[in-house]
Amino acid sequence: MSSRYRSIVDVHVLLRRADGHILLMERAGTGYADGLLCPPSGHLEAGESVTAGAVRELAEETGVDVREDDLHFVHVVHHRNGRDDPRIGFFFVTDRWQGPPVNREPHKCARLLWADPTDPPPDTVPYTAAALARIASHQPFALDGWGE
Repeated sequence: MSSRYRSIVDVHVLLRRADGHILLMERAGTGYADGLLCPPSGHLEAGESVTAGAVRELAEETGVDVREDDLHFVHVVHHRNGRDDPRIGFFFVTDRWQGPPVNREPHKCARLLWADPTDPPPDTVPYTAAALARIASHQPFALDGWGE
């Protein structure tokens, strides 16, 4: 008897400044996509909703506080890269938060930077870059890495 299909659930928060730029973080020392850029993000913990997870991850990584009500859903992607377990990534955007973003996990993040989401730096995690392109085109859903 086969086991029930399960996917890792990722949450991503796009902090958006008044000029439209979003906060990206350079991954370091994690073993996954080190040296590449992505927004504050992480996996859900047991019993956690996607919005609660997004709020938690954002606070853990950047020290920024945001209310769940201030997160606006913009995209979901079902992703696989052939090596790892497939994942479902929820992307939220907010332009309302408390406190300045800081690097609270220097053992996992080399730096923070603000970037134009419609023209992300070439060293952006491909999964993130694909989602940003779809978000810019107002596409709320995408498959990534499924041979589409």
